Amino acid sequence: MARRKASSTKGKKSSRRLQAHDLTLDLEDRCVVKNGVPTHLTLKECALLEILMRNSGKVLTRKRLMKEVWDTDYLGDTRTLDVHICWLRKKIEDNPREPVAIRTVRRVGYRFEVSSGRARKSK
Repeated sequence: MARRKASSTKGKKSSRRLQAHDLTLDLEDRCVVKNGVPTHLTLKECALLEILMRNSGKVLTRKRLMKEVWDTDYLGDTRTLDVHICWLRKKIEDNPREPVAIRTVRRVGYRFEVSSGRARKSK
C-alpha cells in the first residue's frame, strides 16, 4: 500500500508525499521521482496518480476516476482518461507498453499495483 508522510522541518515548507515501488509522488510540487529522477506532472496527472496510489491494490472504476479527477459523471467519451493514463505510464513505467504499476482491468478501470514488501514510507 502506498504510504503518506507529512513532514515539516524548520525553515522548509511541509511536504506531502506518497511512496510505492521506486516512485515518490510529491503532492505539493506535482512531481514524481523515479530512481532519483524527478518528472513534473500536470494537475490532472498528479490527481490521477494520487488517487491510484492511495487506493493501491484496488480496482478503481472509470466512473470513479472521472468523477474524482475531472468532477464529471459523463462517460460518453473516456478517451481523456485513457490518454492521461498513457501519459502517466510514459513517466513512471520502465516499459509503458507492458505496465507494472498502473494495470488495466478490462471493461472496469485501472489498478495501481504494489508488490508485497515493496511499499515503504517516505523519509
